[in-house]
Amino acid sequence: MSDAQRAARAITELKVSGHLMTLEAGLYCIVQNPVRAAEVASGLPGVRLSLPPGPAGRPEVLSIRTFRDDGWLQAGGDAALVRVAEGPAQVLVTIYQSPTADAAAAPSLQVVRLLEGVGGRAAAPAHAPPPAAPQAVDMLAHVQVQGDVGGRLGTWIGERGSKRWVEGFAVAPTGGIPADDIEYQAVLGRGWLSPWVEGGQFCGSRGMALPILGLRLRLRGATAETHECFYAATFVDGSSSGPVLAGEACEAETLAAVEAFTIVIRPRGADAGEVPAAFEPILTAASRAQFLARLAAADPAEEKPAADQTAADKAGRVQPGAAPRPRKS
Repeated sequence: MSDAQRAARAITELKVSGHLMTLEAGLYCIVQNPVRAAEVASGLPGVRLSLPPGPAGRPEVLSIRTFRDDGWLQAGGDAALVRVAEGPAQVLVTIYQSPTADAAAAPSLQVVRLLEGVGGRAAAPAHAPPPAAPQAVDMLAHVQVQGDVGGRLGTWIGERGSKRWVEGFAVAPTGGIPADDIEYQAVLGRGWLSPWVEGGQFCGSRGMALPILGLRLRLRGATAETHECFYAATFVDGSSSGPVLAGEACEAETLAAVEAFTIVIRPRGADAGEVPAAFEPILTAASRAQFLARLAAADPAEEKPAADQTAADKAGRVQPGAAPRPRKS
């Protein structure tokens, strides 16, 4: 076999199509609709979002963030966040398929406008507190205008009543709980959650002006056998939610943005039947009674991920037929 023949066999010509998508100022979520199973060897089909070449590419006003670290949209439910500070701006959508693929079966995308006109960020209010001194923290949150703030488990992170939303968070307990024994998600829309993230990793966005609309946590491994987890949140519309048990989504009925939250992790049996003090600021007589009743009836096994959990649930992907709904601005 000649060198030319070897070189020809080493190169596979893919079916590639490109499209220019024009967007006005705003914040968008672009979701890949479910497709047939990807090829094991190549992982195709796949979609990439990027800035187009030439004047149409405007990196100063357009930013793209994908949930996958490698930038690809592949499985049904993979998504990207696109922020356009000043419109119109264009996004280059490139679709890659195997040579034998049917062009009609190319992946399709759903575009959801989350916010309008997000070009400017609100000025910091005059009463914004100064940055806190460095301290050991179990939780970190990125708060609108304020930036990163830290706190300990059992305290509130973010400021209740501030109307400044939380854009993302991370949890890394310092009390001997392994980071990989806790995982969490952000609520991004009705029935739509971000991918699962392990302890110590950031979940959400920085610099995208995208609020989280709730959170969901659970324990796993040995810690799920020995500890229990609860959490609560307040929202920019003045409402609150929780405390809820591990594995449940903590969100407002209105899907308002989170402005503050608290997380409690305690050994099983410790203070059994008691409401952690962290939740007192938002508890009513009804919510206290409801929490205690649910706590007494809780089955510890329900808090742990099932052994036969599907790949889609492990990734935290939105399930077919449960596409995100636009958030009212």
